[in-house]
Amino acid sequence: MDKLQFTVEGGIAVLTLDNPPVNSLGLELRAAILEGLGRANADSGAGAIVLIGSGAGFSGGADIREFGTPKAVAYPNLRTLIAEVEDNPKAVIAAIGGVCMGGGLELALGCHFRVGVPGARIALPEVKLGLLPGAGGTQRLPRLLGVEAALNLIVSGTTLPAEQLRDTPLFDAFSDGDLRAAALDFARRVISEKLPRKRVRDLTLNMPAAEAFFQFARNSVKAVAGPYPAPLACVEAVAAATEMPFDAGLKRERELFTTLMLSPESAALRHVFQAERAASKIQGVPDDTPLRPIRKVAVIGAGTMGGGTTMSLINAGLPVVLLETQQDALDRGLANIRRNYQGALRKGTLNEASLAQRLALITPTLDYATLRDVGLCIEAVFESMDVKRQVFEQLDAVLQPGAILASNTSALNLDQIANFTRRPQDVIGLHFFSPANVMRLLEVVRGAATAMDVLATAMRLAKTMNKIAVVSAVCDGFIGNRMLARYGAAAHDMIMAGALPHQVDAALQDFGMAMGPFRVGDLAGLDIGWALRKRRAAEFPGKDFSNVADALCEAGRFGQKTSAGWYCYEAGSRNPIADPKVTAIIEQYRRQRGITPREVSPAEIVARCIYALVNEGARIIEDGIAQRASDIDLVYLNGYGFPAYRGGPMFFADQTGLNKIARALQRIAVEPGSDTGAWTPALLLIRLAGQGQTFSAYKGSAQ
Repeated sequence: MDKLQFTVEGGIAVLTLDNPPVNSLGLELRAAILEGLGRANADSGAGAIVLIGSGAGFSGGADIREFGTPKAVAYPNLRTLIAEVEDNPKAVIAAIGGVCMGGGLELALGCHFRVGVPGARIALPEVKLGLLPGAGGTQRLPRLLGVEAALNLIVSGTTLPAEQLRDTPLFDAFSDGDLRAAALDFARRVISEKLPRKRVRDLTLNMPAAEAFFQFARNSVKAVAGPYPAPLACVEAVAAATEMPFDAGLKRERELFTTLMLSPESAALRHVFQAERAASKIQGVPDDTPLRPIRKVAVIGAGTMGGGTTMSLINAGLPVVLLETQQDALDRGLANIRRNYQGALRKGTLNEASLAQRLALITPTLDYATLRDVGLCIEAVFESMDVKRQVFEQLDAVLQPGAILASNTSALNLDQIANFTRRPQDVIGLHFFSPANVMRLLEVVRGAATAMDVLATAMRLAKTMNKIAVVSAVCDGFIGNRMLARYGAAAHDMIMAGALPHQVDAALQDFGMAMGPFRVGDLAGLDIGWALRKRRAAEFPGKDFSNVADALCEAGRFGQKTSAGWYCYEAGSRNPIADPKVTAIIEQYRRQRGITPREVSPAEIVARCIYALVNEGARIIEDGIAQRASDIDLVYLNGYGFPAYRGGPMFFADQTGLNKIARALQRIAVEPGSDTGAWTPALLLIRLAGQGQTFSAYKGSAQ
């Protein structure tokens, strides 16, 4: 049978799930399990059945690619399969090792017995996809773990180690040895002792004061669920397990699941889930590309970015040689790294012994010669091409052949940096986001000469550091900052039109952005954008890059670092306070340009800023900078605070309607005073809108 191995061992039928990488329960595997049950039942020599997974473990759950397709409901669907297992005349024992999550755990709950081993990972993570367990998980798990423990697991989507559940009724046996042998031993015991089949559905669920408990649960979950409907639906489904007979509760669970499946929030979260998996597929780089060995890494620069990058590496167990040019700068950097760990020490998520182990992985140095044996060097120095040249010329002279030279530049031309060396094929961009030890996004910038194995190695390194890596080609600002520039320009347009910074920020935060663009500017430092505009003005003479922020910087207002930027800040506080001085600067700036302010609505602010993002994203795909629209979504979700429940700017555009967005952009482009070139809809946007297609479905040349 495809997807499943069938053997009979000592009077036990063993059904081994064989659907790499995580034995997802797609239609073919579901059908194979059902066929295997029938074959085992027909075999008089098989007294019991063991269901066990191969590879990564029991099962990672349903195949999300089938959601919304005929395969999801085709016979046997997961609920039907579990019912068949539950009613099977011969005892079915689930052997749980490795991953046992989602539909995989629901299948195990439908078995008559469960055998576990240490290291197994137990979870019902559907809430993270905007769903709830839809194949009986909300009805069966409370009958085994109790209502409160089950509800916590379901609402949080948390993964628990099997050891934590070892002494609960979830497991009928637990072994520290080989799982297969333990499951076969237990199956023989079932036969020899004639143990009756146990159906979880038949267990009685009694909960005193259930009504008060669930009202408390609803209030607690509502307070943290925000715009997501799934957590509250999970509470309702578990409540049904206590209030209704099993079949009625199962029906209620299915009703809630179906409602969530049709919600825009779940569609967005499922899109993000699939986007993260697609991002690792790189054009022109086969999955089996050999990797370069990375046993030790060098980081150049012990400032904020270099320190955060170092922490990301040592957290992953990689030794780091940290280089600075001055001893005092190196000492400050090491002190800041230790200070950054204090929060984890206070919370108890890290102890002093573990911290000492991590810090011991750092070799501080002032000498480039110390870097001779590293497999990768990440430069995190000042964003100046002259400074980059000095660093890369020295690295080229010192590093061993085959070592990877990476730049953390956020906008500079990587190909130019690569040409400072005699080995441009070994140069790549690794753009970490600040704070690098916290932010999961990593833009991996592929230069014109970057070798395939260098790119593949960088992607593997990102996974080792638990980063979400997105590949970008070379352009000014790459994916994220190129789009941010258009977003910021659109926000600036709203200031020129008549809005004030706090109004723009409020509108976009109400839309779901983690922080408005002017608050972000103050956090990052307005002097950074000021320097960038000066650089671009020098590169493109005659083009106007001026901005109100220039006047703020000229007044010494660089943001939070000076306690004044678009907002003012009280000493020791990051809370922005609207400042009349900024209003006066804006009004003067408008007058100098002959602009008469008008009323600007929150809806207009959101439309212009988000549509500007979408349009630039379309151009980035056109230009081959991003491989796919979902990569752009990942960048904005993980690096720029775009709300996950909207799925990213390109997915949001699909849901809004590309025709609607294209028409809006066309209207803005012809308004008096508009930057026509910037607002004109991208050719790709126009084409997809005209064809009734979406960014999500588009398979461009970059793929």
